[in-house]
Amino acid sequence: MDTRNTMMENQAGNDDANMIEGKSILVTGAGSGLGAALCKLFASSGAHVMMAEIQPNKALDIAESLRGGPGKIQVVECDVGNAESAQRAIDETVSAFGKIDVLINNAGTDVTCSIDELSLEQWDRVIHTNLYGPFLLSKYAAQYMKRNGGGHIINIASTAAKRAWPNASAYHASKWGVLGLSHALHAELRPENIKVTAVVTGGMRTPFLLDRFPDIDLETLQDPMNVARTVKGVLLLPSETVIPEIMVLPMRESSWP
Repeated sequence: MDTRNTMMENQAGNDDANMIEGKSILVTGAGSGLGAALCKLFASSGAHVMMAEIQPNKALDIAESLRGGPGKIQVVECDVGNAESAQRAIDETVSAFGKIDVLINNAGTDVTCSIDELSLEQWDRVIHTNLYGPFLLSKYAAQYMKRNGGGHIINIASTAAKRAWPNASAYHASKWGVLGLSHALHAELRPENIKVTAVVTGGMRTPFLLDRFPDIDLETLQDPMNVARTVKGVLLLPSETVIPEIMVLPMRESSWP
């Protein structure tokens, strides 16, 4: 057994934990799927996690299971597409933890139907959740991050931001939009020491897909924790380096070549 390599790996693990420990992280859509995986991963790494959820009861059980660890865990009710609600989520994060280091815009929704069937209300709901929400939260979080010397905004995009398929016009419009927003904020906020990263995810084994497509082949999907670990890896980069965009796909991804 190479004890030297083992010691180096253990030291690297400790260094990773130290870089996350004590960070103040706000995760939207925290009650299930990728959001829940992110909260569990960061809480176990010693971060202070604010779980933002439009249905807070979905997040309360998860939060309770995470309490007693090295980091603080709180839940805030948040409709990301509502300006007052988005501002309140940012304010409560800063009030609870003293700062906001990381914002993860993860909340998302979709309507699967043709443009003929898609109602104006459905269009508005998808755009408000998937695009207007990240804009609002990024706007408010950046104000605090500038005063605090920097931070990191991570926007969860999708392969739907890279190509298109039928019966998802609102979803595609929102995800192409959030990818463009993310790159624009990357260019704008770098001088303020604020990193912005778009994480383009392939299909995950989450309720977002499984509840709507119960016959989907699970072998074509990935564990959301794999994506959460990728997000953590992005946050562990040295301060002089930023990744504006990263794609995370299952090996048998069906929506990408």
